[in-house]
Amino acid sequence: MRVVLLSDTHGFVEPYIQKLARSADCVVHAGDVGGLEVIQSLAPDQGELIVVRGNNDWPETWPDAAQAGFSALAESAEVDLPGGVLAVEHGHRIWDTRHYHKRLRAKYPDARAIAYGHTHIRCADLDKAPWVLNPGAAGRERTKGGASCIVLEVDNRAWQVSEYQSGEISASKRSRA
Repeated sequence: MRVVLLSDTHGFVEPYIQKLARSADCVVHAGDVGGLEVIQSLAPDQGELIVVRGNNDWPETWPDAAQAGFSALAESAEVDLPGGVLAVEHGHRIWDTRHYHKRLRAKYPDARAIAYGHTHIRCADLDKAPWVLNPGAAGRERTKGGASCIVLEVDNRAWQVSEYQSGEISASKRSRA
């Protein structure tokens, strides 16, 4: 199963990320979406789209909020995937930024991986369980070198993480976590 993780689009999604999303089995957006058009551009051709609310996702910031079913956006989600659970939240409620990963792991100890956004800094912390993944910024704002996302290839035995930035695989890691 192919899962695309992204965050912090702020109203725009890079076209290469839209292409990855359309071909995915599941797309997970970890908040700061920016509008209905972003959600529509990320819907996989055959799969599921899961979106959580970020600190910039408020009805007054989305001109199309009423049409988007904006009130249905949850603060967090737990996604059942082959081989484990992916926990998702934006991360803005974790105030202690020096200990983000420690605090997220304590909050979701039974997850296989945790996806969050907010910092706009892509990272894949696979050193401890659960993994902590931040896909970076998939839009135009504060991309730290180019729009990015993470692709998870998952099955019941192994999960693989590939990090993308500016349309290229910047790092690929395999683990059996």
